[in-house]
Amino acid sequence: MLGNTLKKIIGTKHEREIKRMRPRVERINALEPEMKKLSDAELRGKTAEFRQQLRNGASLDDLLEPAFATVREAGQRALGLRHYDVQLIGGMVLHDGRIAEMKTGEGKTLVATLACYLNALEGKGVHVVTVNDYLATRDAEWMGRLYGFLGMSTGVVIPGRGDAMKKRAYACDITYGQNNEFGFDYMRDNMKFSIYDYVQRDLHFAIVDEVDSILIDEARTPLIISGPGETASEKYTRINAIIPRLRRDEHYELDEKARTCTLTEDGMELCQQLLHDEGLLEVRQGSAFGNLYDPINLETLHILQQCLRAHALYFRDQHYMVTEEGKVLIIDEFTGRVLPGRRWSDGLHQAVEAKERVSIEDENLTLATISFQNLFRLYNKLSGMTGTADTEAAEFKDIYDLDVVVIPTNKPIARIDDEDLVYKTEPEKFRAVADEIEDAHKRGQPVLVGTTSVEKSDALSRVLTKRDVPHNVLNAKQHEREAYIVAQAGTRGAVTVATNMAGRGTDIVLGGNPEMLARFEVLQNADEALLADEAALEAAVAEATERHVAQCKREQPAIRDLGGLHIVGTERHESRRVDNQLRGRSGRQGDPGRSSFYLSLEDDLMRIFGSERLDKVLSSLGMKEGEAIIHPWVNKSLERAQAKVEGRNFDMSKNLLKFDDVMNDQRKVIFGQRREIMAAEDLSEIVKDMREQVIDDLIDEFMPPKTYADQWNTEGLYAQVIEMLGVDVPVMEWAA
Repeated sequence: MLGNTLKKIIGTKHEREIKRMRPRVERINALEPEMKKLSDAELRGKTAEFRQQLRNGASLDDLLEPAFATVREAGQRALGLRHYDVQLIGGMVLHDGRIAEMKTGEGKTLVATLACYLNALEGKGVHVVTVNDYLATRDAEWMGRLYGFLGMSTGVVIPGRGDAMKKRAYACDITYGQNNEFGFDYMRDNMKFSIYDYVQRDLHFAIVDEVDSILIDEARTPLIISGPGETASEKYTRINAIIPRLRRDEHYELDEKARTCTLTEDGMELCQQLLHDEGLLEVRQGSAFGNLYDPINLETLHILQQCLRAHALYFRDQHYMVTEEGKVLIIDEFTGRVLPGRRWSDGLHQAVEAKERVSIEDENLTLATISFQNLFRLYNKLSGMTGTADTEAAEFKDIYDLDVVVIPTNKPIARIDDEDLVYKTEPEKFRAVADEIEDAHKRGQPVLVGTTSVEKSDALSRVLTKRDVPHNVLNAKQHEREAYIVAQAGTRGAVTVATNMAGRGTDIVLGGNPEMLARFEVLQNADEALLADEAALEAAVAEATERHVAQCKREQPAIRDLGGLHIVGTERHESRRVDNQLRGRSGRQGDPGRSSFYLSLEDDLMRIFGSERLDKVLSSLGMKEGEAIIHPWVNKSLERAQAKVEGRNFDMSKNLLKFDDVMNDQRKVIFGQRREIMAAEDLSEIVKDMREQVIDDLIDEFMPPKTYADQWNTEGLYAQVIEMLGVDVPVMEWAA
């Protein structure tokens, strides 16, 4: 109570930060009339003027106000977009090397231009990191018009481009790209044999879009460059065949919280018997029967454990999907996106391939690896933006030393967030969800439905098809059409069923997104000749956009009157942040909206992490079949369960980082040394230092300090000197 009273009197930490930045916003606004008087050429000339001031000793902070005023004016002339005051605050937060939490639809893409332009004046390069190739290309083309207007160059790095194109992109003032590609390019550069083949410059300043997705959700997934390793053992297929004969609780115990499964004593005996019958258990000489824990059977034991995990913990269309070509592709548990090119390590991927009866690919040998945590800590300055970061503020501070600032919306949020509805069983819940969707569709209100897996989005799609409710499905299987599906999600009567990614990065505009609708329409009907002629294609898109703008504007008032976009969540995610992302899709820029979450006691979060107290709460509220319980107590219990999971994930991230830091220190030394050698014109000094270090280490090993002469191993030292240095010198005589 005391904390709440103090907040009302002195404001929250975020409110105090915003108040501190307001005077700078006023000063930027005061420069607007002066900027309007400048011609296009004079406005462009400001870039050279600012650079000269930096050379004369000015700091970036000194230039912030005139630079932001310049970008705001250029935005109006080049894009027809004027930065709001809250967007100027967002730009300041990014420039300070912090995270700006801005709700969906507040124009984060435009906010980044302020900090990008100001920091690019130094000429050291600015990287804008996005979650996929489409957004990187879109933002580079769109915001590139503003940078080009001010005389700055823009590049984009996406997979499949050659080194020459990438080098040009990295040499630009501002470079947009997908998160994986920045990491892979860093590792590829450090595997090259000439410094002139490097494509990246020194990592100076990065702005990470959807920073929570990249730095927290994906932080535990390392980027790996691999080469051919051991041939996949045919044991995977043979051992996989015995797993269906094992029964849960009798032969193995499953811990869904810790995501582990272990064989019981009965299970161990049964597996040993089955493996023996299959001829997969090697028998040590002198023994009558093989032992699974004998060192000669360790490979068999490892494959058995991975096959058991694949069956018990990894499910198709939830953790992975299988393509028509028979490839097993991982699905990101947080976003529902497919992760092409990624494979689980330690034989798990091969175990899943055996389970799905597709061809088992060879195990790979890791040539280079880095985690996102360590990649982004290499930048001299790092900042980020997202709609949801405050719930993970402690993790951002602890791991990346990044502060979070919550920036107010340009217009007050008019969305209504309903209390959660809790049903006893999953079928009851899905019937209620389908009823709600059908009702909204009949009224013409657009609905976005959030699900936690591909499997559940497909199941709900089947229910809606039976009820003749037209809808779009947005999940890992429709990844390429993601932006186009999201563009239509705000049109009258639209029903969009999505996994948690819900088209992050693309606005859901009430009435529809005219440019995206136009582009989709043109591409659907374009012949090969039109697709080959870029200028004609863009002209066709521009013409179609004009038509769609009028149509979307006509629809907007009616959709607002119906209550705006209705968000329906079919389950609570382990992280509150992902739920908030889904809610945030509705109610952009003061639009009306509504969000409702439908839950059941059979949901994973409720089943695995829901406390006994939650069961007691529901019993005391008198839960009946077919009826929903709506009560603030339930929400509080759920939030506690989510906080528990978030805390556990945070601990895992911290532990992982400690292990990774050991490798990271080695990586920095080796990569730094390689670079130093390649950059040096004369290697004699470097070689001399290395030689002295090697000799010191050899003497310490064979003639340790503070030991007697009779304890020295001079013969061993003599042999090592010949082997390592290639010189035959009288080491033993010198020692004597």
